[in-house]
Amino acid sequence: MKARHFTKTTHIAAPVEAAFAWHERSGAFERLTPPWEPVRVLSQSGTIRDGDEKVLQIRIGPVRRTFHARHYGYEKDRQFCDEQVSGPFASWHHVHRFHAEGPDACRIEDQVEYRLPLGPLGRAAPRSMAQGRLERVFNYRSATARSDIERHHAASLAPMRVLLTGAGGLVGSAITALLQSGGHTVVTLTRSGPLDSAHIVWDPLKGFAANEREALEDFDAVIHLAGEPVFGYWSEAKKKRIMESRAIGTRNLCEALAGLDSPPKTLLCASAVGYYGSRGEEELDEDAPPGEGFMADVVREWEAAAAPATEADIRTVFMRLGPVLSPKGGALGTMLLPFSLGLGGRLGSGRQYFPWIAVDDVLYAALHCLAHADISGPLNFAAPQATTNRDLTRTLARVLRRPVGPPAPGFVLRTLHREMAEEFFLNSTRAVPRKLEKSGFRFAHPELEGALRHLLGRGP
Repeated sequence: MKARHFTKTTHIAAPVEAAFAWHERSGAFERLTPPWEPVRVLSQSGTIRDGDEKVLQIRIGPVRRTFHARHYGYEKDRQFCDEQVSGPFASWHHVHRFHAEGPDACRIEDQVEYRLPLGPLGRAAPRSMAQGRLERVFNYRSATARSDIERHHAASLAPMRVLLTGAGGLVGSAITALLQSGGHTVVTLTRSGPLDSAHIVWDPLKGFAANEREALEDFDAVIHLAGEPVFGYWSEAKKKRIMESRAIGTRNLCEALAGLDSPPKTLLCASAVGYYGSRGEEELDEDAPPGEGFMADVVREWEAAAAPATEADIRTVFMRLGPVLSPKGGALGTMLLPFSLGLGGRLGSGRQYFPWIAVDDVLYAALHCLAHADISGPLNFAAPQATTNRDLTRTLARVLRRPVGPPAPGFVLRTLHREMAEEFFLNSTRAVPRKLEKSGFRFAHPELEGALRHLLGRGP
């Protein structure tokens, strides 16, 4: 069967050495994998040098297949290649070529040569089927590589040792990949896991014994994301876990950091725009007073629990997160199935504001905070475009090319989900990222439709 070819060119405002180094580090593959693609790494050795291999589980339609790739043709700052050893294609060769375009610019050319399987059936398959999927994937890879490399180059951070809690969550796993691809070392605090140089075991509700604190020495920064998931039925026991995991866990961590001989310079602590409660159409920047409700109470206690760190002169940033958009989970992940079936509709009146943020902008904003020592205190991690639930509903339906489904009346949501429905589905919080924008941060995805098209691989 005659080979088919695909080419994608990416222009990057960074030196060719920086672009090549990014691809060579851990985390780059995870960053390049589109979030809508169900890819699982079964095994790997190395990264992109000759003989390095990856075995992936991928899905083609309803079928899961194994894709075994091996790297070859490594030339530092010039190229690396990979080929299929076994997998769904009759053959696959992918050449990544790097070209300098001056001291602070380069371009990457991805050239793929492949043959479809099944002999005559593969030859009869419309060219647009395979090419269309490749275009979706490589458009995402191109945009992500360009943005990540340029953000790291602009941050100009020396390699850091970063301690991370909540590494297994949606944001934690993504920020691990981003930091590793930038040349930083990430060590995770975990409640259970392997005892090695990349993991430290802790119990958030018990904290650290004096002889356990030594493991926390000599980190440049700490990113604290851990906490009981807030979605689910809010029984009294669930609400207690939500509060204690944040307030007690944060205080125990911060007391331990404050008592170190060599404490970190910076603490980025997760928080939430739930601090403001439901405020209708009022624009809420970081100077707005707290609101009312369970999550407002949680966030006040959460941020207050970091006092030992701030009193020890550890620069502390509270990342007041809005709903983080990613097809891998959270609000968007939950919405995809009903909206894909044409059943997704507005919640209640639909007039309530939804302070969303794309997952990549959470990562880039965190990197921005690490790089700017003058930033401290609370920052709203929410996109600058004001969006209501009705806006979100119509935009997601349009991106998925599906009709808007019937609305979910407020009384039904309250009956099914009670207090959580009020605070997460029906509250209106128009949080604005005033401090982030004043600090010079530039959102990669400032408007909703562009963010959704990038995250879901849906072109105009």
